[in-house]
Amino acid sequence: MNKSQIILSNAIPWILPDESLVNLPTFDMPNTVVNPPHLKLANAIFPPLLPMLIDVLGKNKHERAVISVFGGSGTGKTGAGLLVAHFLQMLGVGAYAISGDHYPHRIPKYNDAERLNIFRKSGIKNLLSKGMYNEETRIQLTALQKKDLDADESQPFEWLPTYLQGGDDGLRAYLGTEHELDFTEISDIITQFKNGGDKIFLKRMGRESWETWYEETELSHTKVLIIEWTHGGNENLKAIDIPILLWSTPAETLASRLARQKDDGVDSPFVSRVLHIENELLYTQGRNAKLIISRNGERITYEQMKDDKS
Repeated sequence: MNKSQIILSNAIPWILPDESLVNLPTFDMPNTVVNPPHLKLANAIFPPLLPMLIDVLGKNKHERAVISVFGGSGTGKTGAGLLVAHFLQMLGVGAYAISGDHYPHRIPKYNDAERLNIFRKSGIKNLLSKGMYNEETRIQLTALQKKDLDADESQPFEWLPTYLQGGDDGLRAYLGTEHELDFTEISDIITQFKNGGDKIFLKRMGRESWETWYEETELSHTKVLIIEWTHGGNENLKAIDIPILLWSTPAETLASRLARQKDDGVDSPFVSRVLHIENELLYTQGRNAKLIISRNGERITYEQMKDDKS
């Protein structure tokens, strides 16, 4: 066994202490707030993770492993991922955590606009294909769009279900795909790391067009790379050794987003439809997860997820 394997073998009975929340490194996720619920998730992850990690580290000639912590927005994946990286460092196993949120093709406000544009364009095309688009429909739809109510299925128009179906189909062809996200770039980073790369340029992305840059990051003493990302279980993300899903229902995800108050319009009908479609993707990707942790910090199986799906 190599040094990292020995350290982790001796650590298997441990859990993260409360002191783990103090002086926590945030890597490329500055201003992240980590709290006790994240610690509960990390403690649910760590015991079953360690034997898997020991096995992976023994198979890579550079003694390196890549973990993804994925789930819906607000599930605690950032905090849990940071804590796992922090605890590995405390044990003496070098770890580094990165956020997949730095790797879309567009900054957040442009990507949000693209999502809405695709939804509306696809909805109108479906109306056209079904012979349901006319001048009266156009006037009604324009009025809804101006109020951002065109994704609200409670609106009393016979043509609306057809519009929504087309819009949702358009979103499904975009959300979590290579059209939205640069899987090639982040997969290349993973490959460089697993092949022994000591210094790798990592991308940083803010919320404005001038807030995108690269930093050369020292990883020579890093044995475990942790990627926290909604799309960390996507099949387009190559060479992940241990995918870990933090599972929550769409209702739980929305409640978390509301509590964080991170984005405008978080409870809008359109955002709710986006979250529902993302949850569909996560549910499918759960089949390939090596670990699934529920919102209350319990390890569950993929079969148990079915009872929780809504």
